Amino acid sequence: MLDESLLDAPEALARADTRGLLRGAAESGARVRTAARHAAEAGIGDLKPDGRPRAVMVAGPGAAGSCTADLLGALSGGNCPVSLIVPTGVAPAPGALRWALPGWAGPLDLLVLATPDGTEPGLPRLVEQTYRRGCAIVAVAPDRSPLADAVAQARGLMVPLATASDNSAPYATGGYGTDPYRRDPLAPGAAEEDTALAEGALGDAPAPYGTPSVPQPVEPPGTAPDEMTGPALPGTLWALLTPLLLLVDRIGLVSAPPTALQQVADRLDQVAERCGPAIATYTNPAKTLAAELAGALPLLWTEGPVAAATGRRFSGLLAALVGRPALVAELPGALAAHGALLTGAFAGGADPDDFFRDRVDEPEALRARIVLLHDEPVGPVSAVPTARELALAHETAFSELEPAEGTLLESAAELLAITDFAAVYLALASADRT
Repeated sequence: MLDESLLDAPEALARADTRGLLRGAAESGARVRTAARHAAEAGIGDLKPDGRPRAVMVAGPGAAGSCTADLLGALSGGNCPVSLIVPTGVAPAPGALRWALPGWAGPLDLLVLATPDGTEPGLPRLVEQTYRRGCAIVAVAPDRSPLADAVAQARGLMVPLATASDNSAPYATGGYGTDPYRRDPLAPGAAEEDTALAEGALGDAPAPYGTPSVPQPVEPPGTAPDEMTGPALPGTLWALLTPLLLLVDRIGLVSAPPTALQQVADRLDQVAERCGPAIATYTNPAKTLAAELAGALPLLWTEGPVAAATGRRFSGLLAALVGRPALVAELPGALAAHGALLTGAFAGGADPDDFFRDRVDEPEALRARIVLLHDEPVGPVSAVPTARELALAHETAFSELEPAEGTLLESAAELLAITDFAAVYLALASADRT
């Protein structure tokens, strides 16, 4: 059950957000800027590759590896195969995970390591295998970690993970560090806006991220306890992904120069302003989506490679943060794959089995709700209009997210940011989760 009153109570949201999830989502743009600076200092911009690698292999725990591989593959447009090295082990704990290099890997291939932890024993072992095979190695991980040492010994390229502490004062000392909803103070225009707010130049309009200052618990740099093998939480994903985007730009897989990543950071800031806790639900796309998904079985229908990757990440966040199942499928195949769900027990227009059942003691049955995600405007060959018509024909509610005009990278940033915020709001406002 969703406590919708909590969505429009910024101070209550801050108290409920003991893990700093909203802060992580709000500072994603700052993470991009810091990660880009770390990548430049590590020398990614000075690389002079001989050509594209034959394949890019990605390894990392949980969604840090899977989401990174998924997004790099979606953005590359098929220019180069991007494959995930799936870990094995007796448990999902970092110490139990093992990675094995594919038998075909060799000197023409590139291994990318992405982790918010860096202490997994299996990753240095993978680095040793990769070094013996002659593959190039690039890692994004916390500095001064066992993985960083292993990459240095293998003569690979190591980029330190951008953490929240790089962009704000310590949580307990006041200023921006105590407020999980404020923007990056180094962002363009942030100082001028803060001055205007202090002097009342912006009138009675609320600050984008609200005014409450609630101290948040300090986590290890860049991590939360469950994201080492679970979801890459808001903010951390961009800290991992940004240096790798600059890398694949240098080797010609994706167009992601520093100027493009500055636009990504700006787009993430814009979404954070629209989706912050102080913005009312009726004008806040993330809160609106969270409210719409309350008591629903989300059917995430996607069109476009970036939207598909976003849908899979959103599904993972809903499961990990909210404990809510969601089904993902790409259009037009989703129309057939999920068609039976629109006519069976999950149908939006289905009547209850017993009209006189006790609605207080018995929870309301889940009803399917379609969420349409597309990364480009609807064109003449799009299946989105058909999906809308199918939803209306079966009296099934649907939501739709379409990013504003911009590059594919900006579209990815907007879709990921809105769905990240929505998953966090749904987690915080669900009574059974808080």
